[in-house]
Amino acid sequence: MVTATPWQQVENRFKEIWGYDSFRPPQGDVIRMLLAKRDALIVMPTGGGKSVCFQLPALLQTGVTLVISPLVALMEDQVQELKQRQLAAERIHSALTNYERKRILQRVQQNRLRLLYLSPETLLSKKVWEILCQPQVIINGLILDEAHCLVQWGNTFRPTYRRLGAVRPALLKHKPTGTKLPIAAFTATANPVAQQTLSEVLRLQCPAEVKLSPYRANLNLAVTMIWTPRGRRQALLKFVTAHPNQAGLIYVRTRRTAEDLTQWLRPKGFTVEAYHAGLGSESRRRIEAEWLGERCQFVVCTSAFGMGINHPRVRWVCHFHAPSTLSEYVQEIGRGGRDGQPADALTLVSEPTGWLDAEDKRRWQFFADSERKLQRESKRLVQSLSAAGHIDQVLRRDGKAATALALLHSQGQLIWDDPFHYRLQARPSTHTRETVDNVKDMKHFLFGRRCRWQQLLVQFGCEAEAQGMQCGHCDNCRRSTRS
Repeated sequence: MVTATPWQQVENRFKEIWGYDSFRPPQGDVIRMLLAKRDALIVMPTGGGKSVCFQLPALLQTGVTLVISPLVALMEDQVQELKQRQLAAERIHSALTNYERKRILQRVQQNRLRLLYLSPETLLSKKVWEILCQPQVIINGLILDEAHCLVQWGNTFRPTYRRLGAVRPALLKHKPTGTKLPIAAFTATANPVAQQTLSEVLRLQCPAEVKLSPYRANLNLAVTMIWTPRGRRQALLKFVTAHPNQAGLIYVRTRRTAEDLTQWLRPKGFTVEAYHAGLGSESRRRIEAEWLGERCQFVVCTSAFGMGINHPRVRWVCHFHAPSTLSEYVQEIGRGGRDGQPADALTLVSEPTGWLDAEDKRRWQFFADSERKLQRESKRLVQSLSAAGHIDQVLRRDGKAATALALLHSQGQLIWDDPFHYRLQARPSTHTRETVDNVKDMKHFLFGRRCRWQQLLVQFGCEAEAQGMQCGHCDNCRRSTRS
């Protein structure tokens, strides 16, 4: 009888669970990295099969792998799929009952789980943290899924992300000598600056890296300049009408716009739903199921929708409002054409002066003003902070302090000694410049005349591939061909 090699055993388990005979590049390489207990930074396009890369190694080991995930809907989707395959996976979030949380944590204590999905905030909640620190609880690794959220949200919206780098050393203090706790960050979008931020914040140690180009030859990019609010709606209607009965997504920046547009589109004969963070979990799950089941043609949604939701036949994506960053843009257009077939991605943007339609100009100004306000608040806070302390003590004095501490950390003016104790240090601030560059890069892309894919490849550090590129299927390339 021939005994299978360790790698054959990995492939056999992969086929047993997911039914595929072989891995898609670079899945096999990433799985080897994680099984070797190496830190890793993985940048793979949306639809590239990232989840399997960390799920399979977790299932092959004793103990639990912690998966830090940004959204309840994303956790539920992935855990539900794993449970349907009879795999030992669970999630903890605020929507669970106390009984469910207790039952799941008991399984963690007994080392009966292989994957545990939770948010950064839940990871650092008192009860969960205490159990994870118990010496007998085997933790095989820490996975940061949708890692771009650390960069996009960590300074303001979700400041707990900034404390994740202190998690590993704090946990290892409670584990047997020699324990390895690798960290791997997975994302579809990270430019060189974002990659450096991830590596620094997570304190990655000589990470193995896989960085694939964001280029998708089946995605046709276009930008349409809008002169009036009515013109914006008419351009949207023309685009949607040109894709009859095809699945799509309309991205907006506010809940109110999502609701208003949905009400405007329904009487025109479209099956459409509005999706945003203000909806209850049942409503969100219903909308996701209807869209995936093609009972709803398209969804008018904020940026949270689609993250981790795999609908292969999305033929179009429209940005009713331009995103704030190129990373956000690439993440969202990546929902289209995941089956490899052509898909159209249109962005609507006000003309640069904003005289007749100042919507985009106001939003970018609001973005910049909000950042400056946060900068002022962080400077105010630092004057009242002790040189070192506990985050809970600071939060009791000032409810906005978590954001200010995250900003100070991003500026190099604060160190987390563990996930709860900070220490101030003197260093010049650099964050404001990074924010300005994000807006500047987005505007340059929207109003630039070069091949749009070439511009994106340069921004995401793929200069060699971008050299002399003319994709031939973006609006700028098609315009230059006609002229």
